[in-house]
This record gives sequence, structure tokens and C-alpha cells, in this order.
Amino acid sequence: MAFGRSSRLDGRGASSFCSTTTIVVFVALCLVGVWMMTSSTVIPVQMSDTQSETNDKVAKSDSRSFENRSGDVAEDSTSGDGNENENNVPNESYSASDKTAEVPVEKTEVKDPSKGSNDSKNELEDAPKTGTFSDVNGEGGEETIKEAGDMDQEIDTGNQADRPDQKIEDSSKEAENDDDTKKDKKSEQDEVSDGSKNKDENNEGPVEEKLEQDGDKNTPQDFDGNKEGDQPKDTGGNEVFPSGAQSELLNETNTQNGAWSSQAAESKNEKEVQILSSPDGQNFDSTWKLCNVTTGEDYIPCLDNVAAIKKLHFTGHYEHRERHCPEEPPTCLVPLPDGYRLPVRWPNSREKIWYNNVPHTKLAEVKGHQNWVKVSGEYINFPGGGTQFIHGALHYIDFIQESLPDIAWGKRSRVVLDVGCGVASFGGYLFDRDVLTMSFAPKDEHEAQVQFALERGIPAISAVMGTKRLPFPSKVFDVVHCARCRVPWHIEGGMLLLELNRLLRPGGYFVWSATPVYRTDAEDVGIWKAMTALTTSMCWELVNKTADELNQVGLAIYRKPIDNRCYEKRSEDNPRLCQGSDDADAAWNVPLQACMHKVPLDSASHGRQWPEQWPQRLEKVPHWLNNSQPGVYGKPAPEDFVADYEHWKRVVSKSYVSGMGINWSTVRNVMDMRSVYGGFAAALRDVKVWVMNIVSIDSPDTLPVIYERGLFGMYHDWCESFSTYPRTYDLLHADHLFSKIKKRCQLRPVIVEVDRITRPGGKLIVRDDVNTIGEIETMVKSLQWEIRLTYSKDNEGLLCAEKTLWRPKEVETKKRAKGNAKVRNEAGQPMKQGGGQGMAKAEGADLTHLSLRPVATAGLQNLQHQLLPSSHENTTMEAVHESAACRPLEYGT
Repeated sequence: MAFGRSSRLDGRGASSFCSTTTIVVFVALCLVGVWMMTSSTVIPVQMSDTQSETNDKVAKSDSRSFENRSGDVAEDSTSGDGNENENNVPNESYSASDKTAEVPVEKTEVKDPSKGSNDSKNELEDAPKTGTFSDVNGEGGEETIKEAGDMDQEIDTGNQADRPDQKIEDSSKEAENDDDTKKDKKSEQDEVSDGSKNKDENNEGPVEEKLEQDGDKNTPQDFDGNKEGDQPKDTGGNEVFPSGAQSELLNETNTQNGAWSSQAAESKNEKEVQILSSPDGQNFDSTWKLCNVTTGEDYIPCLDNVAAIKKLHFTGHYEHRERHCPEEPPTCLVPLPDGYRLPVRWPNSREKIWYNNVPHTKLAEVKGHQNWVKVSGEYINFPGGGTQFIHGALHYIDFIQESLPDIAWGKRSRVVLDVGCGVASFGGYLFDRDVLTMSFAPKDEHEAQVQFALERGIPAISAVMGTKRLPFPSKVFDVVHCARCRVPWHIEGGMLLLELNRLLRPGGYFVWSATPVYRTDAEDVGIWKAMTALTTSMCWELVNKTADELNQVGLAIYRKPIDNRCYEKRSEDNPRLCQGSDDADAAWNVPLQACMHKVPLDSASHGRQWPEQWPQRLEKVPHWLNNSQPGVYGKPAPEDFVADYEHWKRVVSKSYVSGMGINWSTVRNVMDMRSVYGGFAAALRDVKVWVMNIVSIDSPDTLPVIYERGLFGMYHDWCESFSTYPRTYDLLHADHLFSKIKKRCQLRPVIVEVDRITRPGGKLIVRDDVNTIGEIETMVKSLQWEIRLTYSKDNEGLLCAEKTLWRPKEVETKKRAKGNAKVRNEAGQPMKQGGGQGMAKAEGADLTHLSLRPVATAGLQNLQHQLLPSSHENTTMEAVHESAACRPLEYGT
């Protein structure tokens, strides 16, 4: 019994042991199962991360590209129709030293939202190509870059949408297990490490490039003009954006923030990128309308402000011809004339233009007998004559040279100011003598005279000698010319002639061809006597007075003194000398004064000595720039000047002329919207173009340097409209302009102004930070401009866009130019209206003398004042001008 009880106890113990073992095994299996289940989710998570990372790379164009297997790009990029070379874009090449280090570059696609799906392009990578960027020491490592366009081809929308998914899927397959994933990550880390090391050693950063072009457009060529695969060496560097020692040429301030960026900076940049990249997140209204103005396709906002002109109480000083900019700059678009065609190319345009482009005949009716302009079928012809040279401008130009050999056209005399230019035939034919002429005339009853000049390819602006200084620095013009401009130089103490004295170089010439020089009627004799007395008191020397028998006219040539001895010997201080505190170079909205500035004796002042003869003066460092003076970019001024010129010579020759697909035979009128030393214009010397150099009023005043080089330009505030007609420039160049402008005013009106003054088919080249480039690109796309090229590197961007013939159909519902005009002082700040004369009155300025000048009629005898109409909101500009206080002087007649 005892044994049996013990057996039962052992059996019960064995059963308990088995149960415990079973439980332990079960728990172990559960743990294993949990572990296996947990482990089974690792791969998908990694794959998801990889896919997410890949998407980020594709969307944001990170500097680290996928390591595609050999042949992947070619297989994905080439279709089977054998036409892969149809839309090829040759590669860009960048040369430097033989030291190499690979830096992957990734391409992204630019898609114009304004185009339909049938116009969609697939931006494809081509085979790796090597190039380098110079570093601080002129040495650089090679970069492996993938250029878009070598195998560019059209594909349907579906294939275009599928391609990124295919890339992601292929990339995800490489991460199917832990080992492969780890190897890929290690490889990627090594690549990043190498890239970071290379960046530190060579001062290089990520490069991003985007190209877009239509098959029927000119294909952009290689920046060096070489065929695909060529690898020229050039230690000077062929890059669009030089690095290292030349990087400061792109930015006046180059702030280093160290290797680590802050979270605030990263978050701010990401928000900006999202706003720019999101079609629903644009921060501007992309709806455009045509301007509702009486001047229609000839609208100049600051000259056609009807409401402001009607509020003027006095126009005896031609206030109604001066600038009166709207309080709110327009954001509407100017329509095209009916039947508008791409302009006739230079030099044929000097003799004829399309009638439909400037459909005005009044000037031909009034001045046709003087060979100004004639209408012939679908053309408007320009025989080359003028009121004082009806037998042609060339004879007249040579006659001036014969009368005064020292004038030496194209050598001693390079930059000329033509007052009251008419259709600018004088300046147009001075090109044949290697002379650059700044021509100007008001927008008056001589219908479209400046517009004719610009359509012909001749430089000109709409301006008037009224109450303010002209927007040029002092002592910069070699010659000032007036051919029957009928400006009353002798009245009001010679205030207008004293403005020419401010602009004329010491030793420069004033050529005056007018009836008082050669006619003997009482009025002309009286004017000649008054001019003789005035010029004598100004110490101007009459060097010649002669007659042109062929044209039966005469001219007088005066010379400005080269020192102050004559001023000191005068018995009377009349005209008085300007106070020493008066800045002769201040010219933006500065009232005229009846005083003379002394000739500078300080060697550090411009105008002290005559510049080198042309063309040597183009490359000569101006005499007043010295090593103790810092330049705009921080180097000693002479080094700054040279470095700027070398930079633009490289960029223009390697990029602009041969690398953007621009047909320069179609380019004539060029504007550098933010010029510094004129290096961009100087680099275009051998191209048959002229460049209007604009120095912004809030930038360093380097305009005298530009004139010293034998180039020209003017001051301007880009928060206001420019004084030119619509459709007058073939190419606009803006180097780091827009990022500076948007600190003072909105970009949208500025881009509208760019659209207004650019001809259809004209180009806009922008160099700026990538965020600003993105804003500009979005806006010009909404204007239906064609994006020809975008490029970015180290937060610097390049954009080339082309204006099309597109115009919106909807017209503004309200009339434009209502309300007060906004008048700014020379610092660009709004000024108060005052004086009861409708003039801008700067604080502390003495303007009392301006109210004394009488209005001169055709006979300079009948003087009268008359108020402008105060009613009829829809009064046209023509009616305003017709009813303005006495008819203005007839410039260029």
C-alpha cells in the first residue's frame, strides 16, 4: 500500500514537471514568435525608409544622386524609335586642373504649367561627364555631372508619370535584405563622406541644373562651343558661377555661417521651397489683365499718369512732360499693336521698321519733307535726314568733324548726349564713327519719336529738360549736341544750359546747330546776342562758327574750360558758382539750379583729366580709383575693376554668347538692369549691340566709372516704371537685382515692368539667389514666357526666359492712373507735394526761382499761363498735352 501511494505521488510529480516544461516551451515559442514577427517588420520599414528617402531625393534634387547601375540611365532614357538625337542639347563643360574628385549631380525636370500635356518634356540624365570648378587657388577637382538634354525626347504624359515610380521601385529592390541595405547605406555614407571632404577641400557645393527647350527652338550649345564629349582644359574656369576667389563677384556681401546650419534656417528655407513648389501655395495672383488706359499699347506709367498731370497748376517748366509715377505701380499688361511682328534686324532696322509695330503717321506728315520719316506700304522708312541735315546725317557728322578736327569722332569723342533727338538719326549714324549717343526727347506732340528710335535699334529715352536734373552724373559726356532742339538756353539765367555744363566734361564740346547761329531776323539775332553773353560769362570758348552750304545751315561749337582760372577772373559772379556742399553727381529728382560747378582739382575726383582714347579707355582703370579705396566687392578699387571685367568676359563668352541658344543676330537693344562697373557691357563690345547700363539709386554710384570707359547709362529706381516705350529691349540682364529690390518694393510690378519693356522674342537673364530665382520663374511662367534654362549651384541661380506673343484677353474694369502721383527724392523716399506749382519740393530746397521762367512759344515772344482741365475723368493724354499751358518747345524740329 505504501508502495502504491508512493507511485501515485511520483506520477503526479512527473505530470507537474511535464506541464511546467510544456508551459516553458510554449512561452519560449511565443517569445520566438514575437521575435520573428518583430524581425519580419524590419525589412519593410527599411524599404519604406529607402523609398521615402528616394522620393525626397527626386523631389528636392539633393546633391547626392542615386548610384545607378551601368546602363540604367541609357536604357530608361532612350526610346526604340531611333530618334533619340532629334532634340539633343549639347553638354555644358567646365574646365580646371587635373586633380579630380567625384561630386554627384542630379537633374530635375522643369515643366511649364502653362503648356498642355502634349508639350510635356521628359528631362533625362545623360552619360556622366566630367568638369571642374576653380577653387580659391585656381585649382579644382573634377566633378561628375549628369547633363540634361543629351538624349532628350518627347514622351507621353503617362510614361512621364511612370518613370519616377520605376526609379523608386528599382531602388527599393536593392534593399531587400539587411545585408544589402547595410551595404547600400555604407556605400552612401562613404559617398557623402567623400563628397563632404571634397567640398571642404575645393570649396565646392551641390550643383543643380534644369534645362527646358522646345524642339523647334534653337538648341543651346555647349558653353565652350564644343561638341559632346570634348573636354577642353582652362585653368581660368569656364563656369557660369565661379567659386573661390571669384565668388564675391556674384555677391557684394559673402557671409560665412560655418559648416553647421541652424534649425531656424533649415525650417525657413524649407517653408520657402514648399511655397514656391506648391501650385496652390503661390503668394501672388497669377491672373493677368490688360491695362485700361487711353494710351493703349504705348502706355508709359510714369509719363501717362493723366490724373496727376491734370492736378498740375502750372506747366511753364514742362512739368506735364516729367515723371509722375502712380502711387501704386501697375500690375496690368500692355497690349500688342494689331499685326505686330518681330522687329526688323539691325542694321536694316536703321532704315526701315514694320509699320504695324509703331503705327503712327503724324510725324511722317509733319516732317516727311525733312527726310525724318516716311510711310511706304508695310514699312516706315527713315531716309536718315533731320531738320538741320535733310541730306543725311553722315554728311552732317563729317561736316562737324571738318569744322573741328579735334572733336575726333570715335577716338577722343566717344560718348555723346543728343538733346531733342527726334527719331535719333544723328545717333544712329554716329555708330558708323564708333560713337555711342544717348538721345532723348519728351513724349509730346511729335508722335512716337523716341519709340521710332528704339524700334530702329538706336538708344534713346523719353525725358525733358524741365525742373529737375537729368538722370546722369556730372562731367561724363564728351560732346553735347543740339540740332534745332529749340530749347530756350538763354532764359532764366541760362538754367538749362547750366545743366548741360554740369554734364559736359571739362574740355568737352557743345555743338549747337540752330537758326540763331545763321539767320539774321530780329528774333534770331536777339537770341544769338543773349547766348553770346551767357556762354562768355560761363567761360565757354566759341571755337568755331561755320555754315554748311549743302544743308544751308550753320553751327557753333563751344568748349568748356579745363580749369577754374576763368571763373576766378570774372568781374561778376553771374551765373554764380554752386556752393561747395552741392553734389554735382546727385541727379535723382534733384531740382535744377542756376549755378556752375567748379572744375575738380582733386586727383581723386572724376572729370579731372580726359580719358584715354577709344577703345583703350574701355579697359583702362579710371584715374581716380586708387588702392586705398575699397571697391564694391571689397578689394582695392583697381583690383575690383579688373576682376569684375575678367569675370564678365568669361561669363559672356563661355555662357551667354555660346551657351544659351540665344541668336545674337536678333539682339540689338540690351539693358543691364543692375550694372556696377559696366563689365557686362564691356564684355559685349564685339557683339553688334548697345547696352543701357542702369545704376540703381540705392546702389554704389559707379555710373561715372561706366562713362569713363566709353559706355553709357543712367540712374533709376526699379520700384518705378522706366522712361521708355513698351517693347523696346531685346535682352534684359539682372545680376542680383531682384533680391535687393524686394526689400523695398513688391516683385510683381517689377516683373510687369520687365514684361512691358521687353519685345516679344526678347530674353531675360537673371542671376540671383535660388529662392528669388524660383519666384521670378514662377511669375514669368504665369506670363507664358518660355523658360530656356535654369541653373543652380551653392544657393546661386541662373534663369534665362523668353517672352512670347501671349497677351490676356480680359481688360481691367477700372481706369488706370487715378490718384496722386508718388514723387520720390534722390534717396528713393516719397516726398511731399508742395509749392502750389504741382512740383515735388524737397525739404529745405529753394525752388522760388523756378516760378520765374516764362513759357516760350514758337516765337519765344508770347508768354502765357493756363490751367489744365479739371473735369472729364476720361480725358486722353493727347487732350491733356494739347490743353497744357502753352505748347511746349518743339524738341528735335
